[in-house]
Amino acid sequence: MKKVIVWFEIPVNDFIRAKKFYAEIMQFEIKEETIGNDRMGFFPGEKGEVSGAIVKGIGFEPGRKGTIVYLNGGNDLQIILDRIEPAGGKIIDPKTKIPGEHGYYAWFLDTEGNKLGLVSDK
Repeated sequence: MKKVIVWFEIPVNDFIRAKKFYAEIMQFEIKEETIGNDRMGFFPGEKGEVSGAIVKGIGFEPGRKGTIVYLNGGNDLQIILDRIEPAGGKIIDPKTKIPGEHGYYAWFLDTEGNKLGLVSDK
């Protein structure tokens, strides 16, 4: 097994607000599509890479509890952290060193109330 994680979906209530939030903090374009009854906003990714989407649909309920998705914080996750609160999110655990040589992490709430993380080397 080469990859354990191959896809993730982040539930949203207000699709437009969430799409704007992620596009703003991550500085990438989110492509929109409707599949069945679900409205999806796809994060960029090359074939074979792990990627995901924001999703508005029946059974998709945002929340702070449960699985936490960690997004790539680039070279220094503080750059993205600095965009979170102006974009409508909330930092709940600031940039923190991971013991050993594992880099840094931080946790935040998106505009929908989902708890997510960022990870970077610096």
